[in-house]
This record gives sequence, C-alpha cells and structure tokens, in this order.
Amino acid sequence: MGRVYLVGAGPGDPELLTLKAYRLLKEAPVVLYDRLVDERVLALTPGEKVYVGKEEGESEKQEEIHRLLLRHARAHPFVVRLKGGDPMVFGRGGEEVLFLLRHGVPVEVVPGVTSLLASGLPLTHRGLAHGFAAVSGVLEGGGYPDLRPFARVPTLVVLMGVGRRVWIAKELLRLGRNPREPTLFVERASTPKERRVLAALEEVAEGKVEVRPPALWILGEVVRVFAEKEAPVDALALGG
Repeated sequence: MGRVYLVGAGPGDPELLTLKAYRLLKEAPVVLYDRLVDERVLALTPGEKVYVGKEEGESEKQEEIHRLLLRHARAHPFVVRLKGGDPMVFGRGGEEVLFLLRHGVPVEVVPGVTSLLASGLPLTHRGLAHGFAAVSGVLEGGGYPDLRPFARVPTLVVLMGVGRRVWIAKELLRLGRNPREPTLFVERASTPKERRVLAALEEVAEGKVEVRPPALWILGEVVRVFAEKEAPVDALALGG
C-alpha cells in the first residue's frame, strides 16, 4: 500500500511552494489535483495528472475522489493529493485523511501557504486588529453560513464567497458591522492575473462591486491602512 501525501499547492505562485511539496511533485508517479491548482505548479510534475476538481455544489464527487485515492495508493509507491492553498483549510483534507486511514493507507500532510495570507495584508496589526477569523461563504450542500460569530471580529476573511457577496455584505450589516468598513477583494492572488478591488462594505451590499471567482475577500481596518496605500487602478472610493 503506497503512502498518500496531502500537499498544499499554495495560492498560485509556484515559488510559494514548500521545498517538500516541490520535491514530491518532481518525484510523484501520480498527482490528483484540484480545480484551483495553478497550471505553473502542475507543470512541475512529470508524473500522471488526474483532475479531481469540484465545482460549487458538487459535494457528491468527494466519494469518487476517495475511491480514486485508494485505487492509486494500491497501485503506486506513493501518491500526491494536491490542493490549492493549505490542504487542511476549507479543503476537506480531514475527510480524506480519515477515509484513507480507515482503509489502512498511510497519510502525511504537507502544509501549504493558505490563500488566507495571499493578499499580503496583515490580518492582525498592533493597536488595530487583535485577531482575525476566516469563514467559507458556502456550506456543504450549498447552505449559507451563520455569520453571527463573525460580526465583531476585527479582521474577517471570506473564502468562496464571491458569488454570495451581496448577501454576505447585507447580513454583516444587519449584524452591526460598519457600512463604511473597508473591504478588499483579491482575484487570483499571487498569479499574473491578480486583480484587486477596494470597496466599502455598503457598496458590496448594494451590488456595486464586480468581482470574479476565485477571489479572497478581506474586511477590516487593516484594509484601510494598507490597501489604500497601494491605490489600485480599479479601486472604488472608500470614503472617510
């Protein structure tokens, strides 16, 4: 039985791979990869590449991925399961680890740079943000998240929330967040196609912000202090 490595591919830039991830990709006989793994990262591996990406709402595919992992683990000395960002942050890596262990497959997790950090903004900043939280905009089966625990977090990071940004913004406003709170969307962070959009939370709630997935969404005063200094060409006015 071959070992399965759950490897984090990072947010996109191949130079953000860990040395261990780079070595495993170079040596792997087979790589099962997700939808958001950058093509430049995939180009590093000479082995067989198996696409197992899921679109939103395709949770049923997870069982198929489990079967593929087991089949390849039985056929190869080791297998790389490659996930965008970090494999244990919103990547269902835990489910895959438990499945493989139940079937006697040895597993090792190789952490990656989570996309939470891909904006380059500090999620905490002394005297400004003493903590942060991350939330997925989509629950299993397409459900909507309960945002009440996140209403007062100094810095909030939303992943997989672009398609529901208007609802999320309206819900956060209803829960008491500041309408003029600065927010930053980062499309395809760390790749040549990266695009940044600044907006006040109320502008997002009003449907005035055009963003395409995949994108990272950061809310909080750290955005005002740091992102405004970058003055992106397509930024919306934040106001005072």
